[in-house]
Amino acid sequence: MLIEFLKNVSIFSEVSDSNIKEFEAFFTLREYPKGSMIILEEEYGDIVFLVKKGTIKITRVNDEGKEVILSLMGENDIVGEMSVIDGESRSANVLAQENCELYAIRSEDFLKLLKNNFEISLALMGELANRIRKSDQHIEALSLSDAEHRIGVSILNLSEELGVIIKGKVTIQNLPFQQDIANMSGTSRETVSRILKLFEDKNMLIKKGHTLIIPDYNSFKRYFG
Repeated sequence: MLIEFLKNVSIFSEVSDSNIKEFEAFFTLREYPKGSMIILEEEYGDIVFLVKKGTIKITRVNDEGKEVILSLMGENDIVGEMSVIDGESRSANVLAQENCELYAIRSEDFLKLLKNNFEISLALMGELANRIRKSDQHIEALSLSDAEHRIGVSILNLSEELGVIIKGKVTIQNLPFQQDIANMSGTSRETVSRILKLFEDKNMLIKKGHTLIIPDYNSFKRYFG
């Protein structure tokens, strides 16, 4: 149900039930198969998306033609709002990492919500500030750290974006492929494989197929945060 979904999206969490019900008409559900393009870099941005199901990846292509993953986002996350707010073209590509369902809202309706609902605007500012903070940390890790630390920071980001924490233990279902983690951390797939094995040997994480578990998340965060 759309109303229940919106209550779990951070920017709508403080909106009353009666107001949220009024938003239903603004949203339409779209399906994107695995690997499909949701947003294309440099195109005009007239849609904001909310992830209902699945994982999406935010990417750019560097001068060498290599994909660089800026972020992975999952259920209840919002994407595409930047170009709607500033009127500029899309700053990155957005692709479906798996089969996805997204709610779409047109730019004019999204801006109307921001103008008429202060609590949504304030929550969105908090969301954007958090992304800037994480981006700064990621840039610092890429520029100043060795491969082990860069991969650790990438795993930490995945934990915050896709993980579920219960009693201090984080579980990441459907862990991205090692090449994707390499693209996030500016390393190679072989290096990611080696470092993940090193982390397992140090009992910092447990990997079972495409599920990754961090037994002591706070300790892991202190080490790489």
